[in-house]
Formats: sequence, C-alpha cells, structure tokens
Amino acid sequence: MQRHHHESLRQRKQTAHTERAKMDAVRSAARVADLLVATVDGGVQELYINEKRIELEARALLATIAWYRKQTDQWLAATNAINSVLKEIGDFENWMKIMDFDCKSINAAIRNIHQS
Repeated sequence: MQRHHHESLRQRKQTAHTERAKMDAVRSAARVADLLVATVDGGVQELYINEKRIELEARALLATIAWYRKQTDQWLAATNAINSVLKEIGDFENWMKIMDFDCKSINAAIRNIHQS
C-alpha cells in the first residue's frame, strides 16, 4: 500500500511537473508569437510610413517638374520672339542696304544726266 502511495505521489509530481513544463512551453510559444507579430507589424508600419513619404516626395517632384516645364515654355516663347525680332532686324537691314544701293544708283544716274 505504501508502495502504491509512493507510486501515486511520484506520478502526481511527474504529472504536475509535466503540466508546468507544458504551461511554460505554451507561454514561451505565446511570447515568441507576440515578438514575431511585433516585429512584422513594426516592419509593415515602417514600410507604410516610407510609402507615404515617397508619395509626398513624388507629388512635390511632379509639382517642381510642372513649374520647370512652364518656365521652359516661357523661355522658349521669349527666345522665339527674340529670334523673330532679329530676323525682322536682318530683313530691315537688307532693305536698308537695297535702298542705299538704289539711292546711290539713282544719284549716280542723276549726276550722269546732269553732267551730260
């Protein structure tokens, strides 16, 4: 009987020890799961923040590009206007040379007529 009692007591201790080990394992697994979730969530949160930051920078870049495009169009229009004016000045200069030549020709013709 005493032997049965010791055997029963030993089995209870063994069962209690097994239950404690099982509970410790469950707690450890829960802790590992919590740490994994925290790690993954932290990475996801960081990715989300970086994505928003990139979107804001992309919008700012698009606005800057639009501003430079407008500025470039204005410079192109001004350059075309200057080019047109220079062409007109060149045309006027050619006209003046032709007029000068014509006036000199007329003047020479009048002198020749007058001297004859």
